[in-house]
Amino acid sequence: MVAPPSPVSTVLCLVGGVLLVVSSVIHLHLWSTGYRHIPTIGPLFLLQGIVGIVLALLVGVTRRVWAALLGALFAASTIGGLLLSVEVGLFGFKDSLSAPDATLSLVVESAALVVLAAAVLLGSHRTHAVGSRLPA
Repeated sequence: MVAPPSPVSTVLCLVGGVLLVVSSVIHLHLWSTGYRHIPTIGPLFLLQGIVGIVLALLVGVTRRVWAALLGALFAASTIGGLLLSVEVGLFGFKDSLSAPDATLSLVVESAALVVLAAAVLLGSHRTHAVGSRLPA
């Protein structure tokens, strides 16, 4: 049996969803102001923006562990993509943390990762606790 989301899980999922939307808006803004002209990176920024918004809605509407986990993994992959691009380059493009909105993006995505990971941990614990009380 799956427990209904607790009030704390609900808040964590909603905050995590908002953070995913903010990250997506940053990427869509950067795409529209010039990144769209960068081969491979441009389409990936557009894809990140769209997928992030869809995941944010999924997390906020369902408030389930699996959705929060998807959102957390998405935030982690976005962080990984930025750091990889800064450190070694990605698809022939090398970014910088001094680029417009790079640091803001890193902070927002890190916060989304932490908040959604907390939702996953809380939700997993709650599901396990409810399941253990079921009659045999």
